Amino acid sequence: MLSLKLIMRRKTKSVGIGDLFIGGDSPVSVQTMWKTPLTGEKSPVLHRLSYLKSLGCQIVRFAVPNIETARFLGSICADSPLPLVADIHYDYRIALACLDFAFGKIRINPGNIGEEWKVREVAMKAQDRGVPIRIGVNGGSLPEGLTGEKDQALAMVKAAEMEIDALEKTGFSDIIISLKSSSITTTIDANTRFSEVFNYPLHIGVTEAGPLISGVVKNSIALSTLFQRGIGDTVRVSLSGTEEEEIIAAREILRAENRSNTSVDIVSCPTCNRASFDVQGFLQELGDFLYRQQKDISVAIMGCPVNGLGEASHADVGITGLGNTAVIFRKGKEVCKVTAERAVERFKEEFERL
Repeated sequence: MLSLKLIMRRKTKSVGIGDLFIGGDSPVSVQTMWKTPLTGEKSPVLHRLSYLKSLGCQIVRFAVPNIETARFLGSICADSPLPLVADIHYDYRIALACLDFAFGKIRINPGNIGEEWKVREVAMKAQDRGVPIRIGVNGGSLPEGLTGEKDQALAMVKAAEMEIDALEKTGFSDIIISLKSSSITTTIDANTRFSEVFNYPLHIGVTEAGPLISGVVKNSIALSTLFQRGIGDTVRVSLSGTEEEEIIAAREILRAENRSNTSVDIVSCPTCNRASFDVQGFLQELGDFLYRQQKDISVAIMGCPVNGLGEASHADVGITGLGNTAVIFRKGKEVCKVTAERAVERFKEEFERL
């Protein structure tokens, strides 16, 4: 029988973001980025942040394009159930404004934040406030002087080194690094090279990865390769999709790589013309409930008796069907039979008994 050997993570510096720690001995954390326009109303934002937390998200990053947005987001930081990260481009003064509030972290891009003295200004204020900085290096927006480098992975590492040097000159070391490209190989190469020299924690992922299917494929390959090299302290699966999709994809990758056991393991058959139980409809109706359960439980949702109790006998709880009858089982043993109409309700009850 094949078994994946769990590669120990490389030891990195532990950096605190509010009550959460990245690096060191802390588990790999999951984050996403806010995707919808802000209306200026606090309540909907806080409500959605609570929902994202229930799905297993631990950090949410917001684009902060101007001072007005900095003030609005700053006003909800203290009430947020998750640490918020301010994503700053072009204007270092916006970063300084964000540091007047309780943001958990500031992210700056060395390709567009400007001269070294601006970085030092941000670092000195962040030091005073006890706020870490993420240096976000993107392959598509490198600093001037590195854009012509043929080896893009090397150029990305050089960009990170330049920014680290500017921060360290001020005595600042609460640093998190990301080196992201839309290329899988460049992302892997840049993070591998960086980790051979520095012990700052790494935020990993493939940027501009595309829509759901292609984006998950690219991120799965890159993240799996890096995890097998012991690299990666926090992840974002960047998708042209919803925050929910990013969070669920990240949690599934972590589970597959034995980096987390805080999500339900869902096994479901692909269905065929033999199936008489609506697997897809059942998953659609129950999916949100299951993904909000941060427990190490295996669930099987099968389409017919052929792949029901037999193939899914390992599941903690499962369901299969034949016509209008659904069979709920635990560890391969039938618990009860119900009509298809009562299947969701009865399955939830059996799940909660676990």
